[in-house]
Amino acid sequence: PGSVPFRSCDILGTRTSVRRGWRVTAESTAGFREQYRREHIPAGYKGWLHLMFTFGIGGTALTAAILQLDDVRPLEWLAVPLTFLYANFAEYWGHRGPMHHLKRGLRLIYERHTRQHHRFFTDQSMPLDELRDLRAVLFPPILMTFFITAFAVPVGLLIAWVTTANVAWLFIATSLAYFLNYEFLHMAYHLPQGHPVAGLPLIGRLKRLHQAHH
Repeated sequence: PGSVPFRSCDILGTRTSVRRGWRVTAESTAGFREQYRREHIPAGYKGWLHLMFTFGIGGTALTAAILQLDDVRPLEWLAVPLTFLYANFAEYWGHRGPMHHLKRGLRLIYERHTRQHHRFFTDQSMPLDELRDLRAVLFPPILMTFFITAFAVPVGLLIAWVTTANVAWLFIATSLAYFLNYEFLHMAYHLPQGHPVAGLPLIGRLKRLHQAHH
């Protein structure tokens, strides 16, 4: 993790990734995936239900926020780009910080992202094998609930008190749209090569950047 140099090479005809002097082979990745499925994916987990929950609840909350808008003034629309920039900075800080560097009190984030996601998916093994593997791609359902109830709504209420209700609803709608866009794109990067979404030109380019990150 962090600024550790990363390279790919061929060793004895086996495609490998090299980090800190240890090799990540296709066999070791497959072994970790099986271990992850046994230890971290509940028996009753359904990938399609996880997907429906994330985009169903998130999409419903987003629609509800948009429907609350009333005669938005030009200046109030500035809430959209400002919220986008704020969310983008938060994503950058979170990814560069606790998601890839162990921080006190944030071990779970580091464990789930660096120790699990980046071992389940490597630059040589990007696609998920089955819908159950979405457990290693999407944020847990509890995070969507936390995001709405403990972040978007309280901050929205504060913004409504300081500015206007329209600005607050635009903040909530843009935050939710950013979160859902993040989840959709991240999922798209880990879809099988032949999937229609994975074949879209823009998705393909972004996927290559994400593969370089892995």
